[in-house]
Amino acid sequence: MVMYRYVKAVRKKPISRPVVISYVLMLMGLGVITWTIWPIVSFFAFDQIMYAQTVSPVENSSVRPAAPLAYAEAGGATTDPNTWFPTQPQKKVVAPVTSYSLSIPSLGIQSATVTIAGDDLGKSLIHYGGTGLPGEYGNTVIFGHSTLPQLFRGTKDYHAVFATLPTIKNGTDILITYDGVKYRYIVYDKVVVEPTDLTPLEQQFDDSYLTLVTCVPPGTFLYRLNVKARLERI
Repeated sequence: MVMYRYVKAVRKKPISRPVVISYVLMLMGLGVITWTIWPIVSFFAFDQIMYAQTVSPVENSSVRPAAPLAYAEAGGATTDPNTWFPTQPQKKVVAPVTSYSLSIPSLGIQSATVTIAGDDLGKSLIHYGGTGLPGEYGNTVIFGHSTLPQLFRGTKDYHAVFATLPTIKNGTDILITYDGVKYRYIVYDKVVVEPTDLTPLEQQFDDSYLTLVTCVPPGTFLYRLNVKARLERI
């Protein structure tokens, strides 16, 4: 005689809809956080290795951490280039040409306005007053804002115009049109320095140089990226 055992199937309780929605929202939140902080994490994980030897020491190390925080807490004071180097403020320049344009085609920057000795980085790039003029012997120093590269929306958003600058490569063209004359600069180096480092303002008169300055890592004020280029002479 064959005996059969009947086992009552246990029906699994379905996951409730609110729980599913909670998991989806958690995953979406994690994705947004990752998307936001990845440029900063990758800078420290990869870029800083390349630039580690170029980060300049500061004589009084207690000054460096306070500087970027003070600017950030100033409620938009970072749009004033005079706060970037408070110990060496820019000089007011009286010249027939008060602005010119800058393009970096490989980064999607087209005809960005550069104001000579300007005071609002939210409206244009700023040519630091007292540094060399384009095409002349010396060093042309241009400041621009950066933010998370995901927020870069083209040239006219000057709060994010240099967001992709950390990705620039040696050999890249930087095009400047000044007083109707076009100049082509070629990137040859990029370094990361402390925010109190004044070396980007140094003038060398053996050739025509260009230095682009912005804050890094993306979206922070911890360090300064200096992109260095030299005029390509025909």
